[in-house]
Amino acid sequence: MKIGNVLTDNNIFLAPMAGITDMSFRLICKEMGAGLVYSEMVSCKGMYYGDKKTKTLLAIDKKERPIAVQIFGSDPDIMAKVVEKKLNNREDIDIIDINMGCPTPKIVKNGDGSALLKDSKMAAKVMRSVVKASNKPVTVKIRTGWDENSINAVEIAKIAEAEGVSALAIHGRTREQFYSGNADWDIIKKVKESVSIPIIGNGDIFTVEDGKKMFDYTGCDAIMIGRGSRGNPWLFKRLKVFMETGEILPPPTNNEKIDVIIRHLELLVKLKGERVAVKEMRKHIAWYIKGMRNATEMRRKVNTIESKEKLKEELYKYMENII
Repeated sequence: MKIGNVLTDNNIFLAPMAGITDMSFRLICKEMGAGLVYSEMVSCKGMYYGDKKTKTLLAIDKKERPIAVQIFGSDPDIMAKVVEKKLNNREDIDIIDINMGCPTPKIVKNGDGSALLKDSKMAAKVMRSVVKASNKPVTVKIRTGWDENSINAVEIAKIAEAEGVSALAIHGRTREQFYSGNADWDIIKKVKESVSIPIIGNGDIFTVEDGKKMFDYTGCDAIMIGRGSRGNPWLFKRLKVFMETGEILPPPTNNEKIDVIIRHLELLVKLKGERVAVKEMRKHIAWYIKGMRNATEMRRKVNTIESKEKLKEELYKYMENII
């Protein structure tokens, strides 16, 4: 599908997730068939003031492309300047996505993320400034509203379309819900019926069947997989094959899981260094091995390991013991 002038590989996307969708995980999901991958959200103020952390967040491999970089903020002027001076000249960035959905307190207390859903005029100003400043397509990710008493996704979607946004992703939960309860696909359907720009449906896609149902029920142009991809990047490949052929591929074998864990580890070490990578892999390994035999004991071991080689050694032992 096309977003502005960008042609994606298919319409099954990897959602932006803080602390998860760094370059290492994005590369794996891309290899598994994700049509478009999103970076972790990056602070516009952080970029504006030269925060060193943004360098790693903005690390991109050409194999990931097309890629969307997700930015957050609520100061239209700063956001425009960051886009003009920091992002427009990056040939490795294809799309700029504005975060208007993050529910975490530290983000919303500054008026960023899903807090913008409470102020449609400010949301419009942010979109307008970024679209005007950008030489790349601009997209927006939202939630259904701030809470159940202020569901305004259709209103925000219409504003986005009017301000020149090229596509909109919607997570079917309110900010108040965080990730609890069920995603409201009815709102996604209403948004799709209300605007002509591409709509990307997000929320509660954990299986091949979930993905197909999202497409069929909402009529969305693309789907975005977030938590369902944690420890399960194979979901992209399985969904892609199913949508193209109707065939449901078997889930990955235990050996395949261990092989991908080790590849993920190597990529993360290259990106962030051994000490940080080994610690960050702990959560990923817990997701990868969930449901496998002796997973609890393996998680306990992993959480005490400090070196890459020791971690690989334990992973190979684990693989031998579960065959």
